[in-house]
Amino acid sequence: MPPTTALDAIELVLLLLAAAVGIRYLARRVAIAEPILLLAAGVLLGLFPNLPHVELEPDLVFALFLPPILFAAAYFTPIRDFRADARAILLLAVGLVLFTAVTVGLVAQAVIPTMSLAAALTLGAIVAPPDAVAATAIFRRLGVPHRIVTILEGESLVNDATSLTLYRAAAAVALGVIAFSPAATSVDFLVIGVGGLLVGGLIGLVMTTILRKTGDPVLEIAVTLIAPTATYLFAEGFGLSGVLAVVVTGLITGRRAARVLSPDARLLGSGAWQIVIWAINAVVFMAIGLQLPSIMAGLSATPANVLIGYGVAISATVIVARMVWVVPATFLTRGPMTPEEKRAYPSLRVAAVLSWAGMRGVVSLAAALALAPDFPERPLILYLTFCVIVATLVGQGLTLPWLIRKLGVTAIGDGMEAEETHARLTAVEAGLARVLGLREEYPDHLPLLDQIRDELEHEVSHVAPRDIPLDEAQQEALDHRAIRSAVLLAERESVIQLRDDGVINDAVLRRIELELDLEAVRAGD
Repeated sequence: MPPTTALDAIELVLLLLAAAVGIRYLARRVAIAEPILLLAAGVLLGLFPNLPHVELEPDLVFALFLPPILFAAAYFTPIRDFRADARAILLLAVGLVLFTAVTVGLVAQAVIPTMSLAAALTLGAIVAPPDAVAATAIFRRLGVPHRIVTILEGESLVNDATSLTLYRAAAAVALGVIAFSPAATSVDFLVIGVGGLLVGGLIGLVMTTILRKTGDPVLEIAVTLIAPTATYLFAEGFGLSGVLAVVVTGLITGRRAARVLSPDARLLGSGAWQIVIWAINAVVFMAIGLQLPSIMAGLSATPANVLIGYGVAISATVIVARMVWVVPATFLTRGPMTPEEKRAYPSLRVAAVLSWAGMRGVVSLAAALALAPDFPERPLILYLTFCVIVATLVGQGLTLPWLIRKLGVTAIGDGMEAEETHARLTAVEAGLARVLGLREEYPDHLPLLDQIRDELEHEVSHVAPRDIPLDEAQQEALDHRAIRSAVLLAERESVIQLRDDGVINDAVLRRIELELDLEAVRAGD
C-alpha cells in the first residue's frame, strides 16, 4: 500500500464525518444508540480495501481525543449530586475499575500463554472504564430516575482517571521503562495523582479569572476549546496526571461558568462543544473499524477459533466482574441508616440495572489505539478491546432498555421539578426587587420598569418594544439596555446563589440560565 498523504488523510476524515452525519440521521429514527451504529459503520468502512490507512501517533491520540471528552464531562457534572452519591460513585470509579483491571489481567494471563502479566494488566486497564454516553442516552429516553444517571455519569468521569493512570503504569512496566515494585508504584501513583489535581486546580482558577476579563464570546469559546489539551500537555510535561488535571479544570470551569462567561459565550459555546465531542466520538468509534483489517492481519498466525475463545473469555470477564462487584457492594457497604435513607438507597433492581450498564466506548478505544507500535501483543490487545466494546455496547446496549422496562426502574420527570420551581420563583422575586431599586435610578423610564415588572409577574418572555422619538433613540436604547441588564443580572445572581448554597443543583441552574441568556442576547446585552 502506498504511503498515506496529507490529502488522503483529509479525504478520510471528511468521509468519516459524512458517514457520521448520515448515522446521526439514522439514529434519530431507530431505537439504537448512536455509538452502536458508529461502531458498525466503522467495521463496514474497514472492509473497503482502497481506503487510506492512517496510523495515529499514540501521544497524539491522548492529546487530541481524551482531554476534550474529559473536560466536557467534568464541566457538566452536578457537583452537589456528585457529593451526595460520592460513596457509590467512588466504589464504582475506583474500586470497580481496579477490581476489573486486575481480574481481566489475571484471566488474560491464564488463557493467553504468550501474554505477560504487565501486558495483561494493561489490557485490563484499557477495558475497565465504562463509557456513560450510550447508557445515559438510554436512561434519559426511558425516564430512569435522575440519581441513577448521576451515579453513572460520576462513575464515568472519575473512572477514566483511575484506569488511565493504571494504564500508564502497566504499559511502562510492559515496555521495560520501569521495574515493577508495589511500594514504589503506589507512591508514584499518589504523587502523579495529587500533582495532577493541583495543576488542574491552578489552571482552572487562572483560566476562569482570564475568562472573566475578556468580554469577547469568540475568545471565551476559543479559550475553553484550547484549555483541555493545553492542561493535559502541561501536566504530562511535568510527569503528572494530565487526565486528573483536565478533570479538575473542567469541574472548576463548569462551577464558575455562570459568573465568568458571557451569555453569548454560554449559548454559542454549548453548540460548539456539542459538535466537537460528537466529531471526536464519531472519528474514534469508526477508526477502530478501519484498523480491523490490519489488526486481523497481525493475528493471522492464530487460529480463528482461538481468537474467538479469547474474545469471549475477556468479554465475559468484564461483564461478570461488574455484576460481581455492583450487586454485593450495594448492600454490603451500608451503614446504619434512617428510614428515609433506606428508601433513598439503591434497591436490588437499581443495582441490577447499574451492573448491566457497563458499556465500553471511546476511552477504551483511544487508550488501545495509543499503545506504542512495539508494545507486546498490541494487535491482540486491540482485537480484544474491540471484542469487549462490541459485547458490551451492542449486547448490553440493545438489551438494557428491555431490562429497565422489565424491572420497572423508571420515574416521572427527573426529580428536580420542585427545585426548578423554587429557583424560578427566587429569580422573579430578585428581579422584582431590582426593578424597585431601579425606579429611583431611572425616574424617566418608569413605563419601561412597569413593563418589566409586568413581564416578571406574568412570566412573559417577549414584549414588543415601545416606539420612541428618533432624536432620543440612542440614549433611550442605552438606558433600556442598562435597565434590562441590571434586572437579568439580579435574577441570574439569585439562582447562582441557590446553586452555591446547595438548594438547587447545576442542572437546574443551567436550565434557567439558558432562558436568562437568551433574554440577555435578545435585549442586546
